[in-house]
Amino acid sequence: MRRPRPPVPGRGPFSGTGLIIVCLVATMGALLYPIWSYTDRPPTGVDVLGAQTVPTRYGPLSGLDRDFVTQVRLAGLWELPAGQQARRKGTTQAVRAAGEHLVEGHTYLDARVRNVAARLGLVLPDGPDAQQRSWLKELDAARGTEYDRRFADVLRLAHGRVLTVVAQVRAGTRNSLVRDLADDAITTELDHIRVLEATGYVDFDALARELDGTSTPPTVTHFPVPLDPTTDPAGTVPTAPEPGASPSYPLPPATSGPPP
Repeated sequence: MRRPRPPVPGRGPFSGTGLIIVCLVATMGALLYPIWSYTDRPPTGVDVLGAQTVPTRYGPLSGLDRDFVTQVRLAGLWELPAGQQARRKGTTQAVRAAGEHLVEGHTYLDARVRNVAARLGLVLPDGPDAQQRSWLKELDAARGTEYDRRFADVLRLAHGRVLTVVAQVRAGTRNSLVRDLADDAITTELDHIRVLEATGYVDFDALARELDGTSTPPTVTHFPVPLDPTTDPAGTVPTAPEPGASPSYPLPPATSGPPP
């Protein structure tokens, strides 16, 4: 009876060439797994908004563009009454001046956004959202210096958030109407930020903490298809800024701190 031969070094499925092949297969699997693991994941908010693009005679209109138009409308629906309130309740000239800027700026922007929405066939909201109603209720209950402080802090936070979205839209939109509206919105939002900071009541440390905790993708809003679509994006109609339409904002003098 023959004895079994001892294994020869360098042969067999897990030695020499076989071991190298096994290691290569394992390495390829490790490299490909992250790709497979992401294929079935739902898209992010920005991905979804970018995918909802429709053609119009003013250029492609993305979901982010439409969300921006809605946000401009929503901002006016609560910041306009907040400005009217500040003109009455503000205890300093700087706070009352900031309220005047809000009224003037959002009266102008609201007319602009309604015109843009009509030309693109978009439906706009007719009232503030839940968060904005909560802010208005909070400001309505505040009195005296506490009102000045809450007005400056809440409105400055809201403008910082909106400005981030406006800048993103302005940088990437392919729609001429949206581009012009973003220009007006940036001018208005920056003016409002300056006059709110000029009150001397903005808590910049608290503001930084709030903004740092809100870096989330844009909210996906579903809209109807524009009423005036075109299947030929090459026929884009550029728009020119309306002469003399932009408001002028005299800034109040800056203060180094809250008035005594």
